[in-house]
Amino acid sequence: MNQRIEKIKNATASLRQEIVNHKVYSMIEDIDDLKIFMQYHIYAVWDFMSLLKALQNNLTCTTIPWFPKGSADTRNLINEIVVGEESDVDSFGVRKSHFELYLDAMHQCNADTSKIDRFIDELKQSGDFNSAYEASDAPDEARDFVDFTFQIIDSEKAYLQAAIFTFGREDLIPGMFVTLVNDIHNNFPDSISIFKYYLERHIEVDGDHHSHLALQMTSNLCGSNDQLWEAAEKASIESLQKRIKLWDGVYKQLQNKRKIEPSMT
Repeated sequence: MNQRIEKIKNATASLRQEIVNHKVYSMIEDIDDLKIFMQYHIYAVWDFMSLLKALQNNLTCTTIPWFPKGSADTRNLINEIVVGEESDVDSFGVRKSHFELYLDAMHQCNADTSKIDRFIDELKQSGDFNSAYEASDAPDEARDFVDFTFQIIDSEKAYLQAAIFTFGREDLIPGMFVTLVNDIHNNFPDSISIFKYYLERHIEVDGDHHSHLALQMTSNLCGSNDQLWEAAEKASIESLQKRIKLWDGVYKQLQNKRKIEPSMT
């Protein structure tokens, strides 16, 4: 991979390790802990899909009449990722987006989906994020995370969108989820089989094929322009910092849960 890609990897290495080794994972000890984690994480799953579609809108022609837009190689890269993320299969072979699969996992373990449901319903009706946050009582860290993602989406700069998609999301997922999958496998019963499948699917798809596609897409968009690469690196760093804060929010919530639980004697 080119030197500029390696430079971003090096610049973000410590943040990526902080996420992969975040203390939140050690706090997930039972199903109730997992539910709290999922109720935060679902916002990142949702805005990932929005980031994905922003890239598709910017890199391909999604309007009528159709005209060829940009590089056919880059169009191929993003369209292939979209197919995998927006219309994958669940463990029964039913076509679903990864967001819908995650909601299925939450329903299976009786995690509360009311906040994300109200958030989406309000956003559909009003188009106003602040109104949607208020209506759903979204966690502050989730609001901050989504706001940053949409700041990059609204910039209309495909190279920044590709950078945070690649280094802050897509290429980050494998190590982060491997840690969690191992803990879940050791500690939880088959009642979370859908969530386990979701995680394994991400490791299989995002940890290999999509990761390489995303790296190539970012490289194509930044090209040989040093300013674009510098901006991509800065955005990638901020994206990872937002992920750490999101995980910090889950950790604090789990700590609060421990404080109010009756002690066992």
